[in-house]
Amino acid sequence: MLYFLGELSGQFSALNVFRYTTFRTGGAVMTALLFVFLFGPAIINWLRVRQGKGQPIREDGPKGHLITKQGTPTMGGIMILLGLVVATLLWANLTSIYVWAVLGVTVGFGLIGFYDDFLKVKKYSHKGFGGRSRLLLEALIAGIAVTIMMLWGEQKSSTDLAFPFVKDFMLNLGFFFVPFGMFVIVGAGNAVNLTDGLDGLAIVPVMIAAGTFGLIAYLAGHVTFADYLQIHYVEGAGELAIICGAILGAGLGFLWFNAPPASIFMGDTGSLALGGMLGATAVAIKHEIVLAIVGGLFVLEASSVIIQVASFKLTGKRVFKMAPIHHHFEHLGWTEPQIVIRFWIIAFVLALIGLTTLKLR
Repeated sequence: MLYFLGELSGQFSALNVFRYTTFRTGGAVMTALLFVFLFGPAIINWLRVRQGKGQPIREDGPKGHLITKQGTPTMGGIMILLGLVVATLLWANLTSIYVWAVLGVTVGFGLIGFYDDFLKVKKYSHKGFGGRSRLLLEALIAGIAVTIMMLWGEQKSSTDLAFPFVKDFMLNLGFFFVPFGMFVIVGAGNAVNLTDGLDGLAIVPVMIAAGTFGLIAYLAGHVTFADYLQIHYVEGAGELAIICGAILGAGLGFLWFNAPPASIFMGDTGSLALGGMLGATAVAIKHEIVLAIVGGLFVLEASSVIIQVASFKLTGKRVFKMAPIHHHFEHLGWTEPQIVIRFWIIAFVLALIGLTTLKLR
């Protein structure tokens, strides 16, 4: 919305700053941060009154959770999503198809997560939205977004897959790009969802990944920088830096309330939406494989669940003491702060590795 003030720069030269993506990204960070700070306490109080007992705690998990986390309200992702949407609508160029596609996935996944959280709180059970129905809805939303980006995005490479560390090579997937993009988005959403199990564990790696992809989106959407770094130029994708900036601001605000001991959990409302947002951004800027590197922590968490389930069904034995893997380390005696901070470090290192793909080509 404020982007269009740049159109008046001919009459008021000071308004020219609204043309700059960097300025508007900074504005989105501060807007989302202030929104969560201002409205967060009211949202938490409202959720606490509405939910009563709060989020149900897994009885098969670490026993300490039944004491320290009992009664904590969930659905805190509402404040993140509201801050994100307000900041994006205020600062982004709303003529960009990529903004609407990524925002659509984020909000759509957030609504699915909200319904899942609602059922869990209402029934006070871990059985929320049916797994198959949930995945089908996620796939539908992701499929629509990928198709929109493929048909109305940059036509030259709408179905191409780029490879890190390799220049001047794109694999054209043709029609199969749609199911591939769906897999990336749905996979990212559920991987972040599985990571959200300890206070602050998911939100900081999400912020690290969002900051990384915000930078990549800015570079990929700038023809000069893209040419210099020999990454694929995607016209209009630079606006996704605004959404990534909004995630940083909203995430910082949420972390204020989610820091141990948490006053609020983001729930599936937040984790599913944020993961979907990262996946959709990666598809838009042609960095799907880099997402697996930058979001390697999420891949590890999801893989631990897949391995655990497959091992138990095939052999009757469990590989980990408990999955996702952060609970395995809890059972080994690691304290919650140790796990959270060490996982943050892993996420930061993986982001640095992901950024090296920009130049090592």
